[in-house]
Order: sequence, then structure tokens, then C-alpha cells
Amino acid sequence: MSNIASVFKDEVARQVRRQLRGETESLKKASYRYRSDIAALKRRIDALEKQVSHLEKSAKANVPPAATVDPDTKLRFKPQAKLRFKAQGIRAQRTRLDLSAPEMGALIGVSAQTIYNWETGKTRPRPEQMPAIAAVRKMGKREAKARLDQPQAA
Repeated sequence: MSNIASVFKDEVARQVRRQLRGETESLKKASYRYRSDIAALKRRIDALEKQVSHLEKSAKANVPPAATVDPDTKLRFKPQAKLRFKAQGIRAQRTRLDLSAPEMGALIGVSAQTIYNWETGKTRPRPEQMPAIAAVRKMGKREAKARLDQPQAA
């Protein structure tokens, strides 16, 4: 009797394995398809992200900076233009205009100590101060003296 029971048990197990194999085979195929689709989508996303970053870089390079007028100095400047700074340049500019550090600071809108710190190289001007420095670079002695005399008369 035990022989029939073991044969029956083996047959049932075989049939169950056969049925499960058929079901899991379709799941394996679907899983493989999904994984390959996901990998293809990831590759496509990477390519699109590279394309977007390239287009952003080229768009930034192709946009001309808008020139604006500083209401105080009436000079045109490009706020997006990269302005250079040299400590020796501030001192040379100050001596060229025959100005003291407090006078130079009044023209730029900073303190005399800030001018000294810039000239010695201890500190650097902030980006928002660079247009004022560029405006002073374009001034002559007469214009600088006139600007310094204006606030005292007002």
C-alpha cells in the first residue's frame, strides 16, 4: 500500500512542478522584458539629460548680456560681464585720480578701510561692488572731483 501512496505522491509532485514551471516561465519572460525595457529607458534618460545640459550651456553662451545704465554714474555696463580685479589696479586708479582712500571709498560706496584692504590684497570686492569700481575706472580727475563735491552741496 505504501508503494501506491508514494507513487501517487511522486506523481502529484511532478504534476505540480510541471504546472508551476509553466506559470513561472511566463513570469520569468515578463520579468526579463521589463528589465530590458527599464535598462533601455535609463539609457534614453541619460542621453536626454546630456542633451539638455548641452543645450543649456549653448543657450547661456548664445544669450547676449543686456547692457544697463547705472543711474548714479550714467555709464553703461554689462552686469553679466566678468569684471577683473587687481589690488594694484585700485591703488593705481586712486593715485591716477589723485584721491585719498576715503574719497575713493565715497565714490565706490565703501569705507576707507575697505579700500585699504583691497589695495593690500587682504580682501576682495563683492560682485555687486564691481560695477561701481568699473565706473570709477572710466572717470577722469575732473569728473571724480565733481562727483565728490555733489553730495556736499546737496
